[in-house]
Amino acid sequence: MRRGGPSVLGIVLAGGEGKRLMPLTGDRAKPAVTFGGTYRLVDFVLSNLVNGDILRICVLTQYKSHSLDRHITTTWRMSSLLGNYVTPVPAQQRLGPRWYLGSADAILQSLNLVYDERPEYVAVFGADHVYRMDPRQMLAQHIEGGAGVTVAGIRVPRSESSQFGVITPGSDGLTVDRFLEKPADPPGLADDPECVFASMGNYIFTTKALIEALQRDAEDERSVHDMGGSILPQLTERGEAQLYDFSANHVPGETNRDRGYWRDVGTLDAYYDAHMDLIAERPAFNLYNRQWPIYTHSGQLSPARFNAGGMASESIISAGCLIRGQVTRSVLSPGVVVDPGAVVQGSVLHDNVKIGRGAVVRGAVLDKNVEVPPGATIGVNPERDAELYTVSKGGVIALGKGQQVS
Repeated sequence: MRRGGPSVLGIVLAGGEGKRLMPLTGDRAKPAVTFGGTYRLVDFVLSNLVNGDILRICVLTQYKSHSLDRHITTTWRMSSLLGNYVTPVPAQQRLGPRWYLGSADAILQSLNLVYDERPEYVAVFGADHVYRMDPRQMLAQHIEGGAGVTVAGIRVPRSESSQFGVITPGSDGLTVDRFLEKPADPPGLADDPECVFASMGNYIFTTKALIEALQRDAEDERSVHDMGGSILPQLTERGEAQLYDFSANHVPGETNRDRGYWRDVGTLDAYYDAHMDLIAERPAFNLYNRQWPIYTHSGQLSPARFNAGGMASESIISAGCLIRGQVTRSVLSPGVVVDPGAVVQGSVLHDNVKIGRGAVVRGAVLDKNVEVPPGATIGVNPERDAELYTVSKGGVIALGKGQQVS
């Protein structure tokens, strides 16, 4: 935080395997997956923290972390003169020869970071959601409320509750009465029975409360050692948890259209749908808000080029792309080549994908370095696609990094 304000250490949980996002996570951790053309998923949480003046941040990594580590160290360089930093912290086995047992155990094994920094508060945020949020507003409520932990919640339909940790607020609207991890049939809200508060995976702790909760959890042999499954229920039972309603958070430059936007992109369908949110004339999530920017490293590339009658509409085209075919309702990362006669519709193409002459790609997500041969088709023959590629429940076709196309 700013000089003279409360001292806050940011801890970003970025060790998740991301099995539901396969094959995009076959070679990298989920927070390192490309999003929106030029970004990585981790850029959204880091941008929110940095824009909110939380400038000392540790990113806890574990699963296939090389790509994530490299991105953080090359992109997120803070002023060492002022003591600010964003640093990846790999699993260190400080408490014995074992990897992290869960997200709570990851922080327990990394408490040396807290002891070294000695902050008043610790912001523990997830690394794989797409949203804008000013954490200072959540911190202000946490300090005023005097809770041990404040958890950010967003209203979602009750029918989706099995995908989230569900927060049941008390009569005051702040105190958390119950915290249920992915319940099948939770009670609805008093003012809206068909909605529940879903945990966004963002927490602000008073440091003392965090350390004590982690130590109690470590002694519980029945615990799964997870922040949502263990720490939040524990502090809820002790009356030390309160809710922060995400709808009360406002960032500079937001529009009525994208205010309150938050997406968990943990599945292929959610990942694809979130990309489609970007390309409308009035996008559901606006990447172009310069007052609350999402930072990343885009590399030194020439501008996108259109030749041989190449066209693109309702799309995001990154630098270094060469478009000589037809692109509609798609998001293209740097270095994508679309050859003459090729058609790309409703697709997400990662770095250096090449679509050959006359090829057709529809409703697909192609990871980096995939080459679609001339005349080949993806998204045209569903039965053939299901035999050759990963196809989501919603019909999104996904190819992993460098996967061969028949």
